[in-house]
Amino acid sequence: MKTCVLASGSEGNVTYVETSNHKILFDAGTNVKYIKERLSELSVSIGDIDYILITHVHDDHIKALKGIIKKYNPTICLSEIMYSELDFLHDYKNIMLYGDEIELEDCKIEIIKTSHDTTDARSFIIRSEDKSIVYLTDTGYINQKYFRKLYNNNIYLFESNHDIEMLLNGPYPKWLKDRVMGTKGHLSNKDSSIYLAKLIGPETSKIVLTHLSHKNNTEEKAMETIKETFIEYDIEFTNITCARQKEKSELMEI
Repeated sequence: MKTCVLASGSEGNVTYVETSNHKILFDAGTNVKYIKERLSELSVSIGDIDYILITHVHDDHIKALKGIIKKYNPTICLSEIMYSELDFLHDYKNIMLYGDEIELEDCKIEIIKTSHDTTDARSFIIRSEDKSIVYLTDTGYINQKYFRKLYNNNIYLFESNHDIEMLLNGPYPKWLKDRVMGTKGHLSNKDSSIYLAKLIGPETSKIVLTHLSHKNNTEEKAMETIKETFIEYDIEFTNITCARQKEKSELMEI
């Protein structure tokens, strides 16, 4: 499998995953032009994308969907609740409503329920040829019942949204600060690093911290927090990077 975070942050999120038989996008929250350009840098055409999986219906995760389905014909995968909220998809024929998992020819995508301030939110574990990628974002916490599935995967694309002190002392109004820090908000740097300390294992080769807030976080803060937490947990793991809003990550292959 190959994966590349094409964009990640408060303004838009989209990630590319390639298996032997499929080219998949997870979320489509930027614009069609940006996605086409970043994919072309990977020698991939947007017309080759056969599946797009949606985590939830906030604009920074679905912004490009309307434009994509006007010109291209990927299968859009989302929950029944999400589908009911997106009227522009109701005349589109290529829809897959997911439950707990999606089975494709050469991969299985396990779907876990997350906790965000929307009617339905999900994250994904992609498994193919004994390799695995976790794509987890936009949640206030992770239910412990998913820890077994989330343990010891190869690559973690994992939300690390805000530094708590920056958020508390920043420009957001109190209601918005409470929303971000709440159980239906986003994972802080500290929350993310503690979860990852418990979840990574001997097969883990890479962590990419995603969905960093441009007002309430910095790459330096996110990296400092996870390094300090891993020291506290006596974990020696250094292959950690931060995804960015307007540039793609490295192409990772496992």
